Amino acid sequence: SFLGQHQRCDHKTSAFVVVLSFSSEYRGLVKHTGGCHCGAVRFEVWASPDLHVFNCNCSICTKKQNRHFIVPASRFKLLKGAENLTTYTFNTHCAQHTFCKTCGVQSFYTPRSNPDGYGIAPHCLDDGTVHSIVLEDINGKEWEKAMKEHKTIRDMSKP
Repeated sequence: SFLGQHQRCDHKTSAFVVVLSFSSEYRGLVKHTGGCHCGAVRFEVWASPDLHVFNCNCSICTKKQNRHFIVPASRFKLLKGAENLTTYTFNTHCAQHTFCKTCGVQSFYTPRSNPDGYGIAPHCLDDGTVHSIVLEDINGKEWEKAMKEHKTIRDMSKP
């Protein structure tokens, strides 16, 4: 879901469980905010101030210059603009390439490698919360081989 809202349980201790989960899951992370160019789409994401960004050479990432870091869905929240998003898919239709209908900017998407998380475009984050960026090339032209060889990418969307 674009809204990033996940309920853990319905009983009376749910607030306590969420607080414990929040404090341990988000330790060492900062709240980044960002969005598209026109401002119709806005989001917040909890991630490290030191970002591990992927530079993929698959056909769509090359054409869009899509560089992204991966977060679990539980750390992403769409603040506004769900009605202004549209989605493009192709090939396996696993990746959900969402973008703003007005300005065309993809500030986040659901990557094929991590369908349980989001790929966030670091260049769409507001200034002031990113400390550093490490860029890693990934061979998306040979996606299956790259995923088999990459030991950590699938775990990046796990809380």
